[in-house]
Amino acid sequence: MKTYVVSGAASGIGAATAALLREQGDRVITVDLRDADVVADLATAEGRAEAVAGVQALTDVVHGVVPAAGVAGSPGVDSSLIVSVNFFGAVALVRGLQPQLAAAAGASVVFLASNSITGMPGWRGSVADLCLAGDEEAARADASQAESFMVYPGTKAALAWWARREGITEPWIGAGIRMNSVAPGMVDTPMTDKLLADPEMGPLVAAYPSAVGRPGRPEEIAAVILFLLSDASSLMIGSVVYADGGTDAMFHPQAPAGWDVR
Repeated sequence: MKTYVVSGAASGIGAATAALLREQGDRVITVDLRDADVVADLATAEGRAEAVAGVQALTDVVHGVVPAAGVAGSPGVDSSLIVSVNFFGAVALVRGLQPQLAAAAGASVVFLASNSITGMPGWRGSVADLCLAGDEEAARADASQAESFMVYPGTKAALAWWARREGITEPWIGAGIRMNSVAPGMVDTPMTDKLLADPEMGPLVAAYPSAVGRPGRPEEIAAVILFLLSDASSLMIGSVVYADGGTDAMFHPQAPAGWDVR
């Protein structure tokens, strides 16, 4: 039995990931605002410290971390909150648990990116740059100047890029810790339900194209996450795996675009 940490585990992809891990006999320590083993708010520095300390109080060894907690870019959502939760909350949890991951002598981290990185033109690249620079205050300030749906892809791109940049360094792969990302498209979750109910965003979300003709299911994304956590993906470091029903391939039949957005 291995021990995994999943944030955002109260619903959606996080809940599905925790369920699949438990089904295969593993221990899962959940982190969320409610209904979790460790109740903490990853939007704040204090909450992140509480989350890390809470996990460390429960285990000395962590075989994998899935920071799935996130905030959608929907009308009425504070753009700066998206920055704090989606990027800084996820990175702080992973960094804080680096000693426990290293103790596993072969661990894996899987971030939740998004196909909006390549599927949504014109998103706010400056947010991603400031996230990667580690300047939360400046990133929040920059995000507040844009609509939340243009900030969301920036935070997800920053996660994927951070995993690529840091994943090949001594503190991570040198310690036997692999970092990768999965990039879902539209998935049938409570977050998507809220978007569909919005009079402005709903029609756009409903028209979202997919080669399979339907939204993804949380357990389908969870299955990809479990693969990336497993030894079967031992050669994958810094990869971004698209699991979006073919949406990105429909937009970019030859090569994805958008990674160089500025």
